[in-house]
Amino acid sequence: MTQAPRLTLLDASFYERPVKLRLPFRFGLVTLREAPQVFVRVRVKLADGREAEGISAELLVPKWFDKNPALTNDDNFNQLRHALAIARRHVMALGADTAFGLSSGADAAHRSECDAKGLNGLVASFGLALIERAIIDALGHLEDKPAAELVRGNILGLTAALTPDLAGFDLDKFLAKLKPADAIFARHTVGLVDSLTRADTAGKRLDDGLPESLEEVIEVYGQRYFKLKVGGIVDDDIERLAQIAAVLDRIAEPYAVTLDGNEQYDNIDGILELWRRVAEDKRLARLKIALLLIEQPITRASALVKPVHALGRDVPMEVDESDVDFGVFPRARELGYRGISSKSCKGFYRALLNRARVAKYNTEAGGGFFMSAEDLTTQAGVAVQQDLMLAALIGAKHVERNGHHYVDGMAGAPQAEQDAFLATHGDLYRRAANGRVRLNIQNGAVSLVSIRQAAGLATAAWPDWNAMTISPTVT
Repeated sequence: MTQAPRLTLLDASFYERPVKLRLPFRFGLVTLREAPQVFVRVRVKLADGREAEGISAELLVPKWFDKNPALTNDDNFNQLRHALAIARRHVMALGADTAFGLSSGADAAHRSECDAKGLNGLVASFGLALIERAIIDALGHLEDKPAAELVRGNILGLTAALTPDLAGFDLDKFLAKLKPADAIFARHTVGLVDSLTRADTAGKRLDDGLPESLEEVIEVYGQRYFKLKVGGIVDDDIERLAQIAAVLDRIAEPYAVTLDGNEQYDNIDGILELWRRVAEDKRLARLKIALLLIEQPITRASALVKPVHALGRDVPMEVDESDVDFGVFPRARELGYRGISSKSCKGFYRALLNRARVAKYNTEAGGGFFMSAEDLTTQAGVAVQQDLMLAALIGAKHVERNGHHYVDGMAGAPQAEQDAFLATHGDLYRRAANGRVRLNIQNGAVSLVSIRQAAGLATAAWPDWNAMTISPTVT
């Protein structure tokens, strides 16, 4: 192991850019049509006096981090801005430490203050996650190393400080084996109001050069992995799944699906009934065989209260929204969950340490535990690249990608910024006929070569700060 350098966070600034969706995205109780994207810009300093900047970005998604229906979208945006400001203050107060030490050292105080101010664990995670990713990016530039090398050599200084259940586990040996692939399959999200066939789009087509239905997505991108949203009403969910299966079953090659409940079921009984009905419905025979996992169908208030073995024995279940801190996965395991999701908005280090747990659990139990890579409408540019890098590092073969479908490429970014990302990551993007830079999906997969090679955290291009606004300060 290379000695992890100690660095100090000198400053962190927050910028925003509005993002408008080309198609409405319905998940759970919300239909998303627009939201700000926040960009974090940090400056760090090493003990030898060298300084560098780093960046991260994420969409401020309403009604996912906190689903309280009494909160407006603006309330949700401000919660996330508030968490960023709290995280900045606590990390800057630490002084010099390793990249991981800056996050782990601030974790308890950051979460305590967030909790005192009514910000739940997911909101708190968001604030620290963006700061830590920007610091990782800055360290990569200082060391002139891509993220994979920082991880494999544990130059980040990762320890089991926040995961005592990994005490005695050889983290350095585990990290040294993580090697991103050259490409990863994109798993297409089918939202609750998405059109399934061309016929469904009649009279409301955008005709903007992008697919507008599931049928077109399959034809244009060649995708074979799909994530299907369900809404919590069994009869409705069965009919929706049957309509989706009618499209997917036209694919000659094998396909794979995951189900995302988005906490729409109150308890295990509802999702058990859905699974029973899926097994009985002949229209869903092939889809059932193709099902890889069910992602958090039970509301977070109940998900970690009672065991889920009754369903978990038949189909792998994972937690997502309940993954609020480093202690969740061991608790979920005891209740019968076998997996946990990776989302860069929840934390880069948490994903790596949960992946280490998967390795440990599978050694102890002979297999069966897993991580999936999920999306939160990550946008083309910094956000999608950093999230892809994390998915590749944990060894995911496929990752949910939806930002490219609901948003038209790098919409909202100046043309010069789009051109810069295309020039440095020409394998990941393509230029559309209208000049817009869009994610390049070929045969259902995206290339990871250029982001894997880029110094820092997965990006060799920078956004145009002058084309953004300063994020509103929430204290």
